[in-house]
Amino acid sequence: MQSNILVSTEWLAAHSGQPQVKILDASMAKVVGKEPIIYDPQVYLPGTQLVQLETALTDTTKSQPNAFPTAAQVTAKLQQLGIEPGDTMVLYDNQGIYSAPRAWVVLQAMGFHNSVILDGGLPQWCAEGRSTTTTIAPSRAPSKLQANPTSDSCVVWQQVLQAATQGSSAILDARSQDRFYGRKAEPRKGMRAGHIPNAISLPFASVLDGHCYKSAEELQKLFAELLGEDKERAIITTCGSGITACILLVAARLAGYQNVRLYDGSWAEWGARTDLPIA
Repeated sequence: MQSNILVSTEWLAAHSGQPQVKILDASMAKVVGKEPIIYDPQVYLPGTQLVQLETALTDTTKSQPNAFPTAAQVTAKLQQLGIEPGDTMVLYDNQGIYSAPRAWVVLQAMGFHNSVILDGGLPQWCAEGRSTTTTIAPSRAPSKLQANPTSDSCVVWQQVLQAATQGSSAILDARSQDRFYGRKAEPRKGMRAGHIPNAISLPFASVLDGHCYKSAEELQKLFAELLGEDKERAIITTCGSGITACILLVAARLAGYQNVRLYDGSWAEWGARTDLPIA
């Protein structure tokens, strides 16, 4: 699939030598909700630099896990990586489609619309027999790039509560159905089980075909069955802690829905608060 959100392995193989194409690994050490792919030794796409999603692109001063980073954090990281305004940032992760969508959502929210996701990530690249390396690219000279954040990328719990009680937005939950229906205990201690009232269960694997996203046509059919044909329908995506919800957010965008926002607090916040309703 080729879009303004995704690039294929074929595209990257043809363009990776260009100086304005920057390859960024947005993998996470902790993988939840799927059997992790283990690499021994760890390998990377040639020319890779590390995003450090769990530290550099997470506000670790907050108690919320995987909290959205500040503009200053994102600016500092991209400056350190030597990203220039005209560069195309190609994001990938070592699980296929897992955490790269989160990095994409963060960068888009910070005004970096020249970021794309490598569809299939490292597993697809390796499956096609393409070359890898065990080393990351040397440091580049720092840049003077600046974030220009937007205010409507994420929603807070008050907006989610309004959506749950008044139907102002559809709420899509990327967690497994066992977690959604409270049949399985939450991985975080002391967390309530269940889901946000009136949320729709859409486990993130539902929008994937192997390591890649399903085709635009398949995604359009899937979302139309859940939400109807109205592409202006407001959508909120949620999950355990704001990572796999981004997989759904990107899938909805690929299906043509533009009014899609992330509930960054997700179940880590909602499930921990006894003053918020659950179903």
